[in-house]
Amino acid sequence: MNALRIDKWLWAARFFKTRSIASEEIGKSRVQINGQDAKASREVKTGDTVRLRQGAIERTVKVLGVSGVRGPAPVAQGLYEETPESIEARQKAAEQHRLAREPALSIEQGRPTKRDRRQIERNWNDRWSAGIDS
Repeated sequence: MNALRIDKWLWAARFFKTRSIASEEIGKSRVQINGQDAKASREVKTGDTVRLRQGAIERTVKVLGVSGVRGPAPVAQGLYEETPESIEARQKAAEQHRLAREPALSIEQGRPTKRDRRQIERNWNDRWSAGIDS
């Protein structure tokens, strides 16, 4: 087998869980072969460079083999080789994500705890009265 549809190859190489997800991503122009946007029916062959985006992760891989069968992960990893630039960029992005501040930590006031609610109610009753004599 010299060539295979790109959606089937991406599925067999375990980049996407199903062929339909691979086809959707290709349709959204998130996959390129040799620098050109791909269609799901485009054939990929050994030696091609495939650039794909999975969420925030962008990968550039060189096709080493073609297989239409989805096998175990070690076999699937033998179908491609990720470029050193892609590995470095992915590690840099992972490091930035790890060092980024958690957005939830910037919230100073959130929903009050049970203790806070009791304190608020205590203060509220001291400040306001529904009585006429105040």
